[in-house]
Amino acid sequence: MRDTRGVLYPARLPEFHRLPPAAAARDLAVWFWIPEWSIEPGRSSRQEIVGYPALNLVVENGEVSLSGATTRGSHRDLTGTGWAVGALLRPAAVAALVDEPAALVDSAQPVDAPALADAVSAVMASGEGHRERGVAVFSEWLARRVGPLDDGARQANALVDVLMGEGAADSVEEAATRLAVSTRTLQRIAHRHVGVSPAAMIRRRRLQEAAEQLRIDPAADLAALAADLGYADHAHLSRDFRRVLGIAPRTYRAASSAQS
Repeated sequence: MRDTRGVLYPARLPEFHRLPPAAAARDLAVWFWIPEWSIEPGRSSRQEIVGYPALNLVVENGEVSLSGATTRGSHRDLTGTGWAVGALLRPAAVAALVDEPAALVDSAQPVDAPALADAVSAVMASGEGHRERGVAVFSEWLARRVGPLDDGARQANALVDVLMGEGAADSVEEAATRLAVSTRTLQRIAHRHVGVSPAAMIRRRRLQEAAEQLRIDPAADLAALAADLGYADHAHLSRDFRRVLGIAPRTYRAASSAQS
């Protein structure tokens, strides 16, 4: 699976895979992402991301960390040789890992999970099939850590499905109507299980889709694209791009085309 939505310049990626979770973690992770890289000495590879509104649990260099949802684009410069195995978490997994996900927005914290770090590290060094086995042991650990899901966790998953999935809602009010809850309840669920507001999740989805469409179709009309994605107008799309990524859509389109 090589879905690169959220990655601003896929041509720069090292070897990169997105794999589905094992059955035990199907309600706990959207997917697992695994980059592997070997960069020549003295060089680096910059990876620029407009992340999903979700938390990520990551094993890298023998350690485990939990990173929160982001409000802006981010980047990382890869050097040397390495790998990471990360789980893009579904909201149902969050309560077992952090009490206040809003406190992790745009930041990360270490997680005391040496058994997970050791198990994933051993598998990643084991040769053929290491990615699939890494996902399997990570999924099993996550399922044990979270335990049985309650109704609140399942409702939180449904919230993200409505806001980020196929045929996603275009407004907070529409999402609340689909889930048969009040907008206040929607806000509370998002705060407890994601850390950002439903409106912020909708904005991030639109921005990711806009960036993806500009990569796929460099000739796309920006005004038409803005209308298709629910922006008020072309200027609204441009403001969102500049606020989060620091560049205009036209600039991003030109840079993306040059690197494809």
